Formats: sequence, C-alpha cells, structure tokens
Amino acid sequence: MLIISDKTIDPETISSSLNPDEIQAKILGIMHTSTNTYNFSSNEELLFVLNMRKNIVKASKMLLRSRIRFRTFDESECNEYFWKRSEEGGFLVKDDIKPTDAINDIFEHGRIYGTECATAIVIVYYKAVLDTFGDNLFNSLFTDIYLMDWQNLDGNLTVINYRKPSDYFPGDCRYFRNPDVDPLTPEWQGENTIDLGDSYYYGHGLGMSTSDGIIHALNAHRKDGSEVSAYLLESCTLPDFKHLFHLFKNT
Repeated sequence: MLIISDKTIDPETISSSLNPDEIQAKILGIMHTSTNTYNFSSNEELLFVLNMRKNIVKASKMLLRSRIRFRTFDESECNEYFWKRSEEGGFLVKDDIKPTDAINDIFEHGRIYGTECATAIVIVYYKAVLDTFGDNLFNSLFTDIYLMDWQNLDGNLTVINYRKPSDYFPGDCRYFRNPDVDPLTPEWQGENTIDLGDSYYYGHGLGMSTSDGIIHALNAHRKDGSEVSAYLLESCTLPDFKHLFHLFKNT
C-alpha cells in the first residue's frame, strides 16, 4: 500500500504527475500491491526515493562498464591523483580534490582501479547520491569520503539493514553467502550485489547475472568435496533515504 500525506494513492494517479521510467514504475507497482505500508510525507519525497533507486541501478551498470577490476584489500589500486590508498586498502579522497571529480574518475577510468565487492557497493551509493543531489550539494556535504566498507562511510551517508523485508526492490543491496568457501580464496565467502530488477543482479567481480548464476559462480570457490551451496540471504541493505531526503531538501 502506498500512502502520501496520510492518503492512499493509486500508482496510476501518481504516475501521471511523476512520469516514472520503467524502473520507477516497477517500484511503484510493488509498493501498491504490497501488504506492507509505504509512507511518504509528500510527492517530492517519493520522487526522491524513486530517483535514488533508479540512480543506484544506473550506477551499478556504469561501474560494470567501467571495467573496474576485482582485487582484495591487500591488492587494491586507485588513481593516486584523486585518492590516497590506506594501509587497509581503502581509498581516501585527497584534500585538494573535489569529491565529485574523485567519484566520477572511477567510472571514467575504472581499469586503473581495483577493489572488492563491498567497496564497489559503496562506490555505487556515492555515485547515486551524486547524480541525485548534483555537484554543488554533493561537494558541500560529502567532504570526507573514504571508500572501503559500511563502517567507513561519510557521516551524511548512512545505511540501514533490513533482516527480512516485506518486499524487494530494484536498488536493494542483497548478499549471497558462500558458507563452505575454500579457505585459500576467502574473498569468495560471499558477494554483495545490487538488485537490478527483472531477476538480475550486479556483483563486482561476477558482473551481471541471475541469482542462479551468482550462486553457481560462488559454488566454484567451495572447499573440496563440499555439497553446501551458496545462497541468497533474505536481508537487504539500503542507504537511509529519509535522512538523505532531509539533507537534500534542507541544505
């Protein structure tokens, strides 16, 4: 059920004013048919969330096309003109560099970057926020970008984990776990992915695939003789859209 300003809304009604694209229309349809209630304070807030999810999907496909390489943290690489590589293998934007330029360089020159899948998701999130907020607002709010994992996000970009959400949407981050991973390749203990819609996912190092395809790829990195398959967890992770909307509207 979709509710805006305490009123139940039909997707066809809202579509006439928002003019959603295919991804956004799919999200509206899921909200409308769900037994869960999705509350928004205004059309503006709903449109913001739709744009964020659309831009997460778009950024995932852009990162795939950039040909960024899969590397462990020990082997990570970056463009040192824009970023300082930490001892842990993360990337810290340099003080004299605009955050927008640093993020965009990854998508423009992905071949000279290498990192693992959690960092790739963080990169996707920052790019989606940049494309939603615009350059000036992004540069004013996200001044301390450190690309590594969920624990090292800029204070203005927070994430929420839902253990068992009622619905899944394009733009969700979903995790595939590989419980019997080969100890010689611990980097394949799981894969952070972005739900692209239409039963496809983007996973850094694995590309764009169905859930069966990702599970098959992870199963190739199991202990010898293992019969325990990789699987998709029920949980999902998302940026805190309400917090981001508050920043977008009030900054």
